[in-house]
Amino acid sequence: MPNQNPTGCVNKSYAMAYSEFTTLDKVIKTFSLQVEEDQNLFCEVKPLQPSDYLQQTLQEYLPLTTAINTEKARSEFLIAPVLAELRRQTKHQISLFSGTEFNVDPERGFELFGNFYP
Repeated sequence: MPNQNPTGCVNKSYAMAYSEFTTLDKVIKTFSLQVEEDQNLFCEVKPLQPSDYLQQTLQEYLPLTTAINTEKARSEFLIAPVLAELRRQTKHQISLFSGTEFNVDPERGFELFGNFYP
């Protein structure tokens, strides 16, 4: 019987679920990656000031998110407003994907369905 990926979809070539990539070392070995830690990709990025709207939204949603205490609540009430703010402040130069399936490398099991991808 074929394995099922984390979304419950049957996938005949499924080898390792995204959730099984629990350590950076495991990802490095599986995909034969090389990590370069001597570069600062964000050295020229200037900090952004959050808008009053974002500050008010997070102030309202933080207690709610803490009370619900689920990954879905954190995604909806904290992460989504921050990503939307970032998108606004960068004049829509980034795209956001929500609830989108990405099959990066199905043969090696790197398939995922997640909440947000910038």
